[in-house]
Amino acid sequence: MKRIFDKCDSFQWDEGNSVKNWIKHNVNVRECEQVFFNKPIIIMDSMQKESKEKRWYLLGRTDENKELFVVFTIRRKQIRIISARNMSKKERAIYHEEVKKHSQIQK
Repeated sequence: MKRIFDKCDSFQWDEGNSVKNWIKHNVNVRECEQVFFNKPIIIMDSMQKESKEKRWYLLGRTDENKELFVVFTIRRKQIRIISARNMSKKERAIYHEEVKKHSQIQK
């Protein structure tokens, strides 16, 4: 399955967002980027109408298995992280259910 960010070649960071993610959610830039490369990931369209650009939600995990909820957009060929935080209980349940389904398909 082709992912929406497969043609992207880098990340774009707003310094304010990266600092906010660290201070407010204890998530650093490196962790945010890791979730795009670690499988499995779940990507959902945010379906927000009030935003000028399309935003996406991602559920994934870091190299240290920290489970994150990431909001991002794509500008040109760059992934721009808007916010990142630990998954909520509900998001973890959705993520683990999808992981379970995916592993059963591969058997």
